[in-house]
Amino acid sequence: MKRFGKLSLLAVLALMMVVVAACGKKNETSPSPSASQAAAPASESPKASEPAPPADKKIVLGFAQVGAESGWRTANTKSIQESAAAAGIDLKFSDAQQKQENQIKAIRSYIQQKVDVIAFSPVVESGWDTVLKEAKDAGIPVILTDRAVDSKDTSLYRTFIGSDFVEEGRKAGQWLVEATKDAQGDVNIVQLEGTTGSAPANDRMAGFKEVIKDHPNLKIIASQTGDFTRAKGKEVMQAFLQAHKKIDVLYAHNDDMALGAIQAIEAAGLKPGVDIKIISVDGVHDGMQAASEGKINYIVECNPLLGPQLMDAVKDVLAGKEIPQRIVTKESAFTSEQAKEALPTRQY
Repeated sequence: MKRFGKLSLLAVLALMMVVVAACGKKNETSPSPSASQAAAPASESPKASEPAPPADKKIVLGFAQVGAESGWRTANTKSIQESAAAAGIDLKFSDAQQKQENQIKAIRSYIQQKVDVIAFSPVVESGWDTVLKEAKDAGIPVILTDRAVDSKDTSLYRTFIGSDFVEEGRKAGQWLVEATKDAQGDVNIVQLEGTTGSAPANDRMAGFKEVIKDHPNLKIIASQTGDFTRAKGKEVMQAFLQAHKKIDVLYAHNDDMALGAIQAIEAAGLKPGVDIKIISVDGVHDGMQAASEGKINYIVECNPLLGPQLMDAVKDVLAGKEIPQRIVTKESAFTSEQAKEALPTRQY
């Protein structure tokens, strides 16, 4: 029994030595982490074997344009398309051909496609609440460019980027007041309006009338829409010339209508800029060319290059940033001499 007990004790001692040796070997090959390593969070551990995260999803912008009715609109479209490409934004573009129903259809299509942002230049001011509410309910922010809407619910869109059309009308009126300050008798004015019901047509008329109302000798004897097109501007000016023997001034709501009117004036044997003073709005290349030749006396600029501002607004809205609900573009005005100086470097 004593021998058996001694053998058992030796076996236990031998087993303990094996265990101690094994533990020591383990500690040599797997040292304990240092204090700094133990404190490091799990997220900082190496991830070389993990695949790189996927690239951010490309922003999709649905844009519903008014149409291609003028040189200004062509420059505006080009600015939006080029700026979207430069910003890496996927642009879905539609041309409404100056019809509100086409724009509403396009906006609903963008809602169905679940684009990230919808932007558009409204053909007219009214009639947008229903479709804008649909976009809001779908969680798609809307940005207005160039033209405003008359909705009382300003939560239906995030911002409006564009010109101050009323101020453009005021500038036109102020130039006329100064240019005719020494006139004897009445100054007869004809007006070529933009598309009926559109924001620029309404506001450019309002700003102009606001200034000339204090000068009773400045009389608007005829006013009719030319739909912002050169062909319609020529047609309406021909009718004005037939109906009125004495026309002193033409106020056109855009350059294209003014250019069409110039054709009608010259066909009637009159000299544009001399026999009939011409005021226009836009400042596109063809208008500036006519001004440099003295055929247009004064151009109020309306900057069409809204693309960069629009893309910045799209990114800011999606990033959750606060942006102004009204972003006004910076613009100038040109006499004939100033247009001649500016023309060589004109971008549109």
